[in-house]
Amino acid sequence: MRASDKAYRALLDEIVDGSLAPGTILAEVEQSTRLGVSRTPLREALSRLVADGLVASQPGRGVVVTEVSFADITELYELREALEEQAARLAARNRDPKVFEKLAHQFIAAPGLIESGEQGIRVYYDLNAKFDTAIDESINNAYLEAALRNVRMHLSRVRRMARHNPERLRESAKETLLVIQAIISGDAALAAHATHVHLHNSLTHIKAAVTGQVTNTKVA
Repeated sequence: MRASDKAYRALLDEIVDGSLAPGTILAEVEQSTRLGVSRTPLREALSRLVADGLVASQPGRGVVVTEVSFADITELYELREALEEQAARLAARNRDPKVFEKLAHQFIAAPGLIESGEQGIRVYYDLNAKFDTAIDESINNAYLEAALRNVRMHLSRVRRMARHNPERLRESAKETLLVIQAIISGDAALAAHATHVHLHNSLTHIKAAVTGQVTNTKVA
């Protein structure tokens, strides 16, 4: 792996998982030393992160991890809705039923994973990643797949703004199962509609969770 790729992946993972919080200044000397790369590959990595929208250059501060605003969440979901509904349609038309039938059985068992605690929730998120992979492999559209990857990267940051809510996760699993079942049946319109409902509920939950956190912070 090239040094710039190593630095990019390390910083990307830390920004997405929240280790590098919004507003964190990524000083070249400090980060190059910490990551064990020279400043040239670090600059390349930072340029890629700027293109991703995860960091930005700010006068007098240098390169800073970007904030995720309430407006950003709404705009992200507007894009997500357009991309994922079309992906669901294409997946329903091109799917390998056996792949999605296996996923359906796993999502039927998802509530048990969620109720088992933190480890089970991590397994459930891995299951969602498998679903994303199955969608990507079914749509047969490299441009759409690339756009979906970018959106999912930002969504990972958004999800961490809201604490795990087992009740919502169970609802989400049921909603995803409906999408999978529509794909298995080859019903493109139903797959898109089920995706629309799922994303609407997801956005409603995240907005409520983020608003609650802001309110609690102000009260404190």
